[in-house]
Amino acid sequence: MYILGFESSCDETAASIVKDGREIISNIVYTQVEEHGLYGGVVPEIASRRHIDAVSEVMQRCLDQAGMTMDDIDAVACTFAPGLIGALLVGLNFAKGLAFGADKPLVPVHHLRGHIAALYLTYPELKPPFMCLVASGGHSHIVAVEDYTKFKVIGKTIDDAAGEAFDKVSRTLGLGYPGGPAIAKAALKGDMHKYKLPTPHTENKYDVSFSGLKTAVINIYNTDNMKGVQTDIDSLAASFQEKIAQILSDNLTNAAKEYGFDKIAIAGGVSANTRLRELIEQKADGRKFYAPRISLCGDNGAMIAAQGYYEFIKGKTAGLDLNGIPSLPIDFDC
Repeated sequence: MYILGFESSCDETAASIVKDGREIISNIVYTQVEEHGLYGGVVPEIASRRHIDAVSEVMQRCLDQAGMTMDDIDAVACTFAPGLIGALLVGLNFAKGLAFGADKPLVPVHHLRGHIAALYLTYPELKPPFMCLVASGGHSHIVAVEDYTKFKVIGKTIDDAAGEAFDKVSRTLGLGYPGGPAIAKAALKGDMHKYKLPTPHTENKYDVSFSGLKTAVINIYNTDNMKGVQTDIDSLAASFQEKIAQILSDNLTNAAKEYGFDKIAIAGGVSANTRLRELIEQKADGRKFYAPRISLCGDNGAMIAAQGYYEFIKGKTAGLDLNGIPSLPIDFDC
């Protein structure tokens, strides 16, 4: 079964064709990172306009790369939540029009479920259940993946997500956008033990709060500036990255132990972080650890097509009244 998937929830316009939820046939991603980098972060209005400019060409390139036409496609999947609403609506409405015109089923896909499905494209043998850390610009979730379309949130961010904190700290330190790769690069040259940063505490032990940690880093930098002291940017970046990686790796491995999961995984943009992967490996305690290949950590259409396959075979399709939703839990019941 061939699923054509569309992703436009933030600043990537992406389309992909995936076979049976496991094999990528074609995968096209148009990124706006360079343009948004001029502003230190994603500008929603610009993102929406660039999606409009790119989506038709991205779709055609995807079909051409696969050597297929819409006649070969069994269903059209698209991200409908969560995300920047203007950006979401571009891909969603394009997918609706395409599905209607080609007389194909329309399959709505939750963005975070898509990130988890990127693991199935990397590991064809992987099957639920497993415990997964989904960490990105807007989310830092610990999710029990009970089945392909059944999820239980064990912990989540209560303010700034990991990716958001990386971006804001990176901008303050003058390291650029996106923040995750920029901080990781600087951290390679720094001393992760030089700066003592606070460990946030939350009511639910598996929730995370990175707002205070972010503020602590910014305060160190600003205080040094006021005193005329040169901040060790590389070491501050390394200390910040280490603190976040320790918190996330602890939460994932501790949750897996408490809930009795013998498989653990990471997904989302932050899952590309090398230090985070290292720490999870070290703390896995005999559990099998899965991480998506780097090219599938960020937003892409393949992950949406893969999850779309599992949603479709469960009978989860939508009509032309499907709308975009800016915020929706991964364990929503439709």
